[in-house]
Amino acid sequence: MEQIKEKVILGLDPGTTVMGYGIILSKGNRLELLQFGVIHLSKYKQHELKLKKIFERVIGIIDEYHPDEVALEAPFFGKNVQSMLKLGRAQGVAMAAALSREVPITEYAPKKIKQAVTGNGNASKEQVAYMLKDILKFEELPKLLDATDALAVAITHHYQKGNNNRSNKSWKSFLLQNPERIA
Repeated sequence: MEQIKEKVILGLDPGTTVMGYGIILSKGNRLELLQFGVIHLSKYKQHELKLKKIFERVIGIIDEYHPDEVALEAPFFGKNVQSMLKLGRAQGVAMAAALSREVPITEYAPKKIKQAVTGNGNASKEQVAYMLKDILKFEELPKLLDATDALAVAITHHYQKGNNNRSNKSWKSFLLQNPERIA
């Protein structure tokens, strides 16, 4: 009988004010939530200090959970060039942290992540969070949805590796099973 390989996946949602992270254990088609949260960066006024803190915290998470792979949300293209530049730097520093520990990285576009988790590439952050709560069976949503965004990146990576056991996991089926969510 073939042994099912376990894989720890770290998902990151880069940001310069708040950076989300989520860690899952992938065991075949089964998923287990290990940890998720945010790194608060707003108290650091200088951009360089934020980047240093991102590097240190990502290294710390990697050293604690020993992920096999890291998945990041690719920056979306906005109108503010300065914001895009800062976000790209944050992502680059997170990538450098993973690469410094020789952990392979993969990037996913925001629409691809939303599509993978909810079946709708234009889903809201809240829709993504509710689907994750259903998929991973955690009790309550975090205050900052950057944490669930990072979990969504990790789960997208899990699905992209051929572990797509999402029967009845679309937003439509979720609403049918949870009519109280319809406003």
